[in-house]
Amino acid sequence: MLTPTLLPYRFLSIVIAIALSLVFSEQSQAGFFRGRSHSVQVCPDLLKASHIAEANARPRSIKRCWRYVKRARVAANVVDSYPGGIAAENAGRELTRHFGFTKLPISNPADAPVGAILVYGGKGYGHVEFRTEDGYVSDFKASRPSRRPLTGVYVKPASS
Repeated sequence: MLTPTLLPYRFLSIVIAIALSLVFSEQSQAGFFRGRSHSVQVCPDLLKASHIAEANARPRSIKRCWRYVKRARVAANVVDSYPGGIAAENAGRELTRHFGFTKLPISNPADAPVGAILVYGGKGYGHVEFRTEDGYVSDFKASRPSRRPLTGVYVKPASS
């Protein structure tokens, strides 16, 4: 819970994350993913969202991965409204049905493009995280992907 004395620091971390993401040029942010059957230009705001998630990540999981990923997407203007649902394992369905995301034909998390949202199943509510330049992030940072079964890798194609 945020106390009034900690509140400015949380906002400062978001501002720093946005500033860091602006350092990258538009060209480097809007990368192409080339799969076996098609190629997709990834929305540059997804990279911004992953930087925001990194700035707000905690040292260890607090079991709020889907909440942190949703907040980062809204803060980076990847989506217009806050997505519903509490179960991370249902994130893929929510992303494709309501927010224009595309599921990529990837079965290994390490092959996901930077900024992609990885959705995992398994026990409980599942798990969801961003792919970053040096690992993975949701409500915490990790150098390795989740051990849960990967159910999908999702990106929002860049608008032409």
